[in-house]
Amino acid sequence: MNIDVTLPESVSADALRSSARSRSAAFSELTKPRITLMVVMTTAAGYMLTATAPWDWLLLLNTLLGTAMVASGAATLNQVIEKRTDARMKRTANRPIPSGRLSIQEALLFGVVLGVAGMAYLAWTVNLLTASLGAATLALYVFVYTPMKRVSSLATIIGAVPGAMPPMMGCTAAVDDIGPLAWALFGILFFWQMPHFLAIAWLYRSDYQKGGFPLLTLASIEGGPSAGSRTAQQMVLYAAALIPVSILPNVLGASGLLYFVSALVLGLVFLAYSFAFGYRQDARAARRLLLVSVVYLPVVLLLLVVDHLMI
Repeated sequence: MNIDVTLPESVSADALRSSARSRSAAFSELTKPRITLMVVMTTAAGYMLTATAPWDWLLLLNTLLGTAMVASGAATLNQVIEKRTDARMKRTANRPIPSGRLSIQEALLFGVVLGVAGMAYLAWTVNLLTASLGAATLALYVFVYTPMKRVSSLATIIGAVPGAMPPMMGCTAAVDDIGPLAWALFGILFFWQMPHFLAIAWLYRSDYQKGGFPLLTLASIEGGPSAGSRTAQQMVLYAAALIPVSILPNVLGASGLLYFVSALVLGLVFLAYSFAFGYRQDARAARRLLLVSVVYLPVVLLLLVVDHLMI
């Protein structure tokens, strides 16, 4: 009797392809693509603002690739460490590790390979200073910020440091030195992150509470300000500090009037929405502030690069 095995083989092949696509998607998800895209964008801005024309496009590409690998490795290792807390929070429970789509061992190996390969690639194709900044970024994010999140609300400030280092890496890739402009870009990213993250933390504060994270958005002092008031105070403080820091590139001669006026106006808008959250202290105000913060950073950096090229 003849048996036709074509259909089972076809089904099996389709299943294998589907499984391979699913695992590839899971590994990609570990790298937090949206955050990595922001890292690449800020790194590119740092290079474009520091390098002299004509740009070395191969050097820029190598810088972006190596930085993206380091950022992806850090994001993956963060999820390895936070596997249990991720499983307790609704917004993270479906991540590859807590959902069971990838094992801890697979994710750990993937993260280590990405991080080490990214640092080696930067050292080989860019320079040692940029690779060192990449190593410091990964170490601070994975080994300081991530464990500190479970013990102190100050982790938010610590986490803003590695988050502000990618534009510095773009600058050092161009000139192999950390100059005043690199520090100005670091400052812009640092102060921008605080209202941005606090808005996210407010929106998901119940989830973070389930995860056991002692965030500022959950903390109140007996007889003192509520958690909402303390959060609003921090938002306003950092948004206000961002305004003078954001015009430092103009002071350093890296931009002209277009950027100066734009940064000032956008900074005031950012500050106004921070005040608005302080007045309302609700999810709608937090969501609006988050949206403003998401728009603010790419627009400010784009205007800075465009104005820099015009002067």
